[in-house]
Amino acid sequence: MVDIHCHHPYHIGSESELTEEQIRQLAACFAKPATEGTGILGGRARVSSVDLAGIGPVIVKNYTRGGWLRHVNQRTYLNLSRYRCEAEFFLLNYLSGIGVNVPEPVVFAYQFKYLVKYFSSFLYHAWIVTREIENADTLARLSTQTPDRAQAAMGELIRQIAILADNNIHHVDLHPGNVLVDHHNRVFLIDFDKARTNPQNRGRLREKYIRRWRRAVAKHRLPETLLAIDAIN
Repeated sequence: MVDIHCHHPYHIGSESELTEEQIRQLAACFAKPATEGTGILGGRARVSSVDLAGIGPVIVKNYTRGGWLRHVNQRTYLNLSRYRCEAEFFLLNYLSGIGVNVPEPVVFAYQFKYLVKYFSSFLYHAWIVTREIENADTLARLSTQTPDRAQAAMGELIRQIAILADNNIHHVDLHPGNVLVDHHNRVFLIDFDKARTNPQNRGRLREKYIRRWRRAVAKHRLPETLLAIDAIN
């Protein structure tokens, strides 16, 4: 059961009770500009971090658009069904339940944008807050700096992707920049915005994962050891 906390101008959803201090912290964080992803395959998402009272380090992701549309409309989305942040929040909970290592979702939030009179509730900005995976780095960066660790992570990554395929989940942007490896060499998959259930058979979904992954490795000239993903059964 999700409770929606209203702290003007934000609507903050959480499965657990939030304190006034936590809500104020989150609202202050939403109001600040966040930084774009950096480094190899850093991604288009704008993120910031905060030590949230009673919870600890969290990552705040500000939903932003990619592609040519970002030059026209970078942050505003049209609400036709479920908010993007809300959809990712519930998907992360579901994925954790089926054995996929993902960041633990803490809250999602949205803010209505009064750009067009009478249609403000259809336009919004969005955020999702997850627990920080401490001492983690992207698989993309590890593959160039500590290739032995990257190679060791491939077996667990393949297992994680197999779980997604078994459950018909299509992560539309799975590449080495959206895989984190912590200091215990645990593998986490991130950035499930726009992920969806794929009605195609498992074999075709497997091929989509492999093609997207190989394209990213080739484009960014990453080590061929990352191509071990082809071993997905």
